[in-house]
Amino acid sequence: MESEYDVLDYFGFADRTILCGWDSGVVIGNWRLLWLLRPFYWENSVGNWQRGRGPGAVLRLILAVGTNANAKEILYLQVRPSFEKRSPLHLPTFSILQPTTAPNIEPVNCHFSSAITMSSSLDFSATTGKPITCNAMVARGPKQPLVLEKITVDPPKAGEVRVKVMANALCHTDIYTLDGHDPEGLFPCILGHEAGCIVESVGEGVKTVEPGDHVIPCYTPQCALPSCIFCQSPKTNLCPQIRSTQGQGIMPDGTVRFHDEDGKEIYHFMGCSTMCEYTVLAEISCAKISKELPLEKACLFGCGVSTGLGAVWNTCKVETGASVAVFGLGAVGLAVIQGAKMAGASRIIAVDVNPEKFPPALALGATDTVDSSKLDKPVQSHIVEMTKWGVDYTFDCTGIVAVMRAALECAHRGWGTSCVIGVAASGHEISTRPFQLVTGRTWKGTAFGGFKSRTDVPKLVQKCIDGTLPVDHFITHNFDGVQCTNDAIDALHGGKCLRAVVKY
Repeated sequence: MESEYDVLDYFGFADRTILCGWDSGVVIGNWRLLWLLRPFYWENSVGNWQRGRGPGAVLRLILAVGTNANAKEILYLQVRPSFEKRSPLHLPTFSILQPTTAPNIEPVNCHFSSAITMSSSLDFSATTGKPITCNAMVARGPKQPLVLEKITVDPPKAGEVRVKVMANALCHTDIYTLDGHDPEGLFPCILGHEAGCIVESVGEGVKTVEPGDHVIPCYTPQCALPSCIFCQSPKTNLCPQIRSTQGQGIMPDGTVRFHDEDGKEIYHFMGCSTMCEYTVLAEISCAKISKELPLEKACLFGCGVSTGLGAVWNTCKVETGASVAVFGLGAVGLAVIQGAKMAGASRIIAVDVNPEKFPPALALGATDTVDSSKLDKPVQSHIVEMTKWGVDYTFDCTGIVAVMRAALECAHRGWGTSCVIGVAASGHEISTRPFQLVTGRTWKGTAFGGFKSRTDVPKLVQKCIDGTLPVDHFITHNFDGVQCTNDAIDALHGGKCLRAVVKY
């Protein structure tokens, strides 16, 4: 069959908004996408489709009715994307080459590169209320590589939610703890806190999510109780409801849900522990999001991107025409630049010691770049000279206390505000001359960008779906399988990685 079809029209399901033909949210008619075999075409960060193996390559899909393990009927489909014509959903059109019903094809024998499952088709009935044995990357001690282990994840208790982790993005905070700098770091533990998940089961009393929902675990919970002065205040997002137990690496009832093969306990991390195929969360840590955004993108809103955006929009409330300086151009720093640009900042100075980080900063809206390692004077003096009196808002995204001081001291005389975002190593203290504050500067900090997690994260995800908040540019590395987490860590240490996303 060489006639042109849109693959969604072909299966009578063209009214669903889908970002990619194989993202973790695709149902095509009565079929669901079971496996994607070695995609020869992909969509890049600017929305263009690229070929992998020349013009003769095809995309091979397996669609099935049933479950992963027990497919009742399988359709083996080869399609060829066409770049001359786009569908209204911005998908390429397809030539249907070989649609054949082939019940004898077993997905495990098809040399697949990744498994994509559907929340609407996943059947969790076999595991509900029972322990789950799965793979996890366990941190056995500081400065040690993570260890791939089979662990047991217990069912959720009252007020808890067990989720299947679909994608996890590596954050510097994970490395900070793994390197032994976190005073609350406990071992053995399961790290990870920036993830996209699907609810597998819920404990007694859980009302806000149900099996099949897409959620983002949030290390800053939101109990939303009328009695919580923090949740009821517009001034903060620091809900303390489960803070004490979260810092001890345990669930709110004082116990853990993870055990290794010897039955020994494994600690939780930041209330999330997403370097595991399944994890258990407090209900108040689950931000329910739209299923339209692929979870490998949605996971970015679990920490770094939200933190950078919120520091600009919530903590400092940068206004149109303001001047901004950003110290440190990792994912958080670039999110600050993106947020400042969206807020209408007129001048954005990007500061780093690695000039290779300047191009993406400029692409996101930076107007000036400063390589502080090349200066013959303190960077704060240089920026004050550039601007006469300093900039309206400065942001430290490094976690280095000397940089925090520099950021404060180039804030504008009389009204400048400096925001600390980066987390310093245990025991480090900040300092400056009191005169810097007497002359009108304000020093403040932010956690999760001031966003109230369960209320605000779904709104950020919707902005991304609507196209007003793109995040593709943050994903520089992709890996398949939780076992590749150490490779993601190596990529992060390589200096050219913003976010490495590991899909499970």
